[in-house]
Amino acid sequence: MVHQTISASTTSASNASSKISPMKLTLLRLVMTALIVGTLAACSTAPAPSPARPGAIPVPSTPGDTAMPGDTGPLPPAMVQPKSRWVPVRWAELPGFADDALHEAWNAWIKGCERPAPAFAPLCSEVRQLSIASADEQRAWMVRRLQPYRVEAVDGNAEGLLTSYYEPMIDAARQPGNGYTVPVYGLPAGHGARKPWFTRQQIDTLPEAQAALQGRAIAWLRDPVESMVLHIQGSGRLQITEADGRITTARVAYAGTNDQPYQSVGRWLLDQGATRDATWPGIRAWLAQNPQRTNELLWSNPRYVFFREEPLSPLDAQFGPRGAQGVPLTPGRSIAVDRQSIPYGTPVWLASRGPQVSMQRLVMAQDTGSAIVGAVRADYFAGWGAEAGELAGRLKQGLRLWALWPR
Repeated sequence: MVHQTISASTTSASNASSKISPMKLTLLRLVMTALIVGTLAACSTAPAPSPARPGAIPVPSTPGDTAMPGDTGPLPPAMVQPKSRWVPVRWAELPGFADDALHEAWNAWIKGCERPAPAFAPLCSEVRQLSIASADEQRAWMVRRLQPYRVEAVDGNAEGLLTSYYEPMIDAARQPGNGYTVPVYGLPAGHGARKPWFTRQQIDTLPEAQAALQGRAIAWLRDPVESMVLHIQGSGRLQITEADGRITTARVAYAGTNDQPYQSVGRWLLDQGATRDATWPGIRAWLAQNPQRTNELLWSNPRYVFFREEPLSPLDAQFGPRGAQGVPLTPGRSIAVDRQSIPYGTPVWLASRGPQVSMQRLVMAQDTGSAIVGAVRADYFAGWGAEAGELAGRLKQGLRLWALWPR
């Protein structure tokens, strides 16, 4: 799954609670009430917050004699990745490690074992056996089998940026008409023969682009802004009205792009001086006041995403789309990373705190995104639907990461 995020300029940050369980909408609603008005996830990495800045995550003190049982041996040397440096630490440095509901992350870990990274493949049989173990047993196993490393930039900066993404749920129709006018296209004929392909504006206006897309529409949407959201997130669930009147649910997953550069429509509005609010509500409000400029806004982003339809069984519906690792994403426990900093399939300890709430939990590096670049950078998969969209649209705050690597 490849997704982008919208850049915004407001400075207030919103947050996700360590008690969030994205599989439980009731708890997610509670989190939403705690969120302050903030920006959509940034398309480019923002300056890393200083530890003295409100909401930044404090640098842990040296654990010394507080090391956890079983974590008293000599530390290994640091590890170097193409875009990051991993510094070995004691488990006691990981904030909240004793309190996380690890069984929620175990589902994501078991999914990751369907296509494990080579370093983790030998552990997968033990991971599966521990799926019914207690949290204390899971924690003790992690301390025994894994070494935590603090992820830093090559200059030693351990502070980064956390944003979020989700899977939108959108009403659609199999045939155009009755207000359904915006196509969701599969790959065009001859895709890949010409790079880059037509821009978004050319796809909407040029006869040769339209000819290549003839008969390639998977479904049709009502709202061009919902189409924009689908393109940015890279995947979605469609409630499709079929030609015979039946309602079916399907997933549309990322299949490719036109290889044009991504440009944030939120940033375009800010640069135009058209708004100070580049959140989705702000964008919708601007469009309601300027409907004649809808195409101008949409065409400011030349990138266009093509999709493929996938069936959505009851089991599939409990997970998100497949991430870049090739396994289904788990709400609240999968993150997108820069793979040159953290390899796919790596368990990661994530700590992020904003002005009001915090998140300290085990997650799995299972996806990527074109805007997810940097050593300490993560995009948190919030799930699907409106509440997940609210979280994904507002979460932008400081971040610290620890990679958990086999001993």
